[in-house]
Amino acid sequence: MFRSFPLTPWKLAGLLAGLLAFFLLAFLDTPLRHDPEYGSRPAFAAAGAALMAIWWLTEALPIYVTACVPLVLFPLTGVFGDSAGDNVRQSVLPYLDPYIFLFAGGMGIAAAMQQWNLHRRIALGIMDRIGSDPRRLLAGTLVATAFISMWISNTATAAMMMPIGLAVVLQVEDQRGAGRLRHYGMAIMLAIAYGANVGGIGTKIGTAPNAQFSGFMERMGIEISFLQFLAVGLPFMLAFLPVVWWMLWRIGRKEGLAGEIGEEVVQGELAKLGPVRRPERIVLGVFLVTAGLWIAGKVLTDFLKPRVPFELTSAHVEGGIAVLAALILMLWRTQGRQVLGFRALGQVPWETLLLLGGGFAMAAAIQKSGLSAWLGEQLLAVRGVPPFAQVLLSSLAVVALSAVASNTATIAVMLVVLKDAVAPEIMTTTLFAATIASSCDFALPVGTPPNAIVFGSGYVSIPRMARTGVVLDILAAVLAAVWCWVIVRLVV
Repeated sequence: MFRSFPLTPWKLAGLLAGLLAFFLLAFLDTPLRHDPEYGSRPAFAAAGAALMAIWWLTEALPIYVTACVPLVLFPLTGVFGDSAGDNVRQSVLPYLDPYIFLFAGGMGIAAAMQQWNLHRRIALGIMDRIGSDPRRLLAGTLVATAFISMWISNTATAAMMMPIGLAVVLQVEDQRGAGRLRHYGMAIMLAIAYGANVGGIGTKIGTAPNAQFSGFMERMGIEISFLQFLAVGLPFMLAFLPVVWWMLWRIGRKEGLAGEIGEEVVQGELAKLGPVRRPERIVLGVFLVTAGLWIAGKVLTDFLKPRVPFELTSAHVEGGIAVLAALILMLWRTQGRQVLGFRALGQVPWETLLLLGGGFAMAAAIQKSGLSAWLGEQLLAVRGVPPFAQVLLSSLAVVALSAVASNTATIAVMLVVLKDAVAPEIMTTTLFAATIASSCDFALPVGTPPNAIVFGSGYVSIPRMARTGVVLDILAAVLAAVWCWVIVRLVV
């Protein structure tokens, strides 16, 4: 789960830059050290946020290590107030946020799917239904990858789909006997990467930035239910997938392929899986019930609120449902095994939960130290730009930043920055657009893990990926801004 992390010159430079930024912001004599109400707390909050942002964006340390910085730094610097106990408590609480339990439960359900190859069966079934002529096969690969990525991490989805895509391409090459399918092979591989990226936008648990955004908004007093997120994210995904397919077909059609080209591979892979087994039915049943309860989360929350002795939000309900579903799968035994075994759980990237907690802790420190109010005053000039332009520029900035940094690190930083940079009345719209945009990096292998995975296939060239990806990046940023501008105010 936790991997070795060699310290390259670039990472060392990022490490030192973060430390330098911390000491300059914390100890230089600036207005942040002399706030009439908060004293020097804004300076220490700014210093901690700058250190974390630089370390995250340069990956000077593993992102989950940087995410633990608030646990040590914020109590030592007293950003939450004078009480040592209160500082420790408020530094720890963000790591126990309900959205962390929602994401953890979702990862448990995904692990059960992977344990029994249910995700593979669903993907192959979608490909089989859509068809196997060149256009349909490309569309099937894209749609199947996107659907699985709505529920399972984009990295795991891409890793699962790449062998299937490679098998299809290699079979067609053997049938033709005309050498390497440079164009269609690249289109299939990019369909896997791009489908994994876009698919994660559809649901609240599809990718870490979605959970980061939802938790951040709840701390601002704005609840985003599972259904509300679905109403924004899913239509965007469905609208953008045809755009991605069209761009990729422009590459893939150059081989002039025709006829049924991938049917044997898809049917063969389905045959290897055999008939549907009892554990798969159990996982699918638990998943469908869980998804239904998530969608009905707002109704359940309204029903339970007057019946519980504490303040209840939809995040508590959705998180509880997710954890309960994962526990049921762990306790349910069939064919002499747990439906969700410890070995499958060991493959889950649990360090992502630390990243979510670190992002929430950083946001809480900026808010409660007085730094948020100070930033808002300094950024008033930005609010003079027309409202839609603020949303569009924010979306474009996030896409550009996510090209060189992970989407989780990018959105952890940008949520905090954009909250105070834009007008209050468009804050939710802007942050929603930024969250969607953070998953829309298509230009470089380093942008997202799925991009890197398919680059390793040997069919993807950086120049062609960059040419196609930059266009998709811009289109995605614009569509995210336009769609959120239209729909968010109606849904949230």
